[in-house]
Amino acid sequence: MKKHILASILFVLVSGISIAQHKGNYDELISRQNILQSGNATVYNPTVQHQISKTLNPSTTIFIDVKALQNVQATTYTALFNVSQIGATAENTNALMNGRITKVKNKLKSIGIPEKDIVIDVISFVPNYEIEVQKKLFSKTYTEVPKGFELQQNLHIQFTKTNQFEAILTACAESEIYNLVKVDYYIENIAEVYKNLQTELLKLIEDKKSYYKVLGFDLATHNVAVADDKYCYFPKDFYQSYQAFNSVSFEALNKSKGVTTAKKQTSYYYQPLSYENYDVVINPTILEPVVQIGMNIRLQYTPKPKEVKPEPITKTETTHKYFVVSPNGTIDIKELQTDK
Repeated sequence: MKKHILASILFVLVSGISIAQHKGNYDELISRQNILQSGNATVYNPTVQHQISKTLNPSTTIFIDVKALQNVQATTYTALFNVSQIGATAENTNALMNGRITKVKNKLKSIGIPEKDIVIDVISFVPNYEIEVQKKLFSKTYTEVPKGFELQQNLHIQFTKTNQFEAILTACAESEIYNLVKVDYYIENIAEVYKNLQTELLKLIEDKKSYYKVLGFDLATHNVAVADDKYCYFPKDFYQSYQAFNSVSFEALNKSKGVTTAKKQTSYYYQPLSYENYDVVINPTILEPVVQIGMNIRLQYTPKPKEVKPEPITKTETTHKYFVVSPNGTIDIKELQTDK
């Protein structure tokens, strides 16, 4: 009996550890001092508290809200690197920069990236100055004199497969190019994506109309108003950051000495749009960061006002009275029949 109880406890502990591994370090329940923050991106889908039950308020106004999302893999990517080079003269600086760029081009050509997919954007080419001190008998003179030149360029590299990016980083690192500014995602058939989303939403709207018809609502007797929206989000907008560490030390607290804190590493992770608010999700499984394209349609049906028929006007007979005054001044009232 004791063995069965011990086995059950071990199973629960192991199961708990397995679940924790799937949750990852960004959850503050795993690491006590995780710091969730927006980092360099806006949080588009903050965590919300789920409601088990919701009070429904019946209404004669009908709303049909449909939302669709499609995950699209980029057709091409463009990596942007910033390159800085200094030299004693303008010619020497330019020659050193060209040597580094040529080395990168030759390396990338060997992995299938042609030279036409590499573009150089010159940012600045300026002299650097130092202060030279000239001592005189009773004073000092500080003069700025040119001591060299600094050339700064942006290196744009276009590629079509994500597995090429590692080779690009290696080629740039061999030429002492480390400053990766960003990676842009591009898709060529965005119009077809929107058309596909529109088709899926129209099918869903027809299904919901049939549903309300079964409930006894004739939408033909309703006035309709419509609003729609579409959007496109790129991976760079959805990276969030956190710090996973635990600094609690009872041994340090028992000693009356100062504690020197260490620099904690900041981790980043890709957090795409959640699917919980969408009716249709196309390509829902995500293995790598993708472009997320969405479309929303909202229809509002309100009952048409009932037509009020005007009551018919009936003609009533009127009796006219005439006053007849005689020459001697007497007044005689007569009722005369007039033609209808």
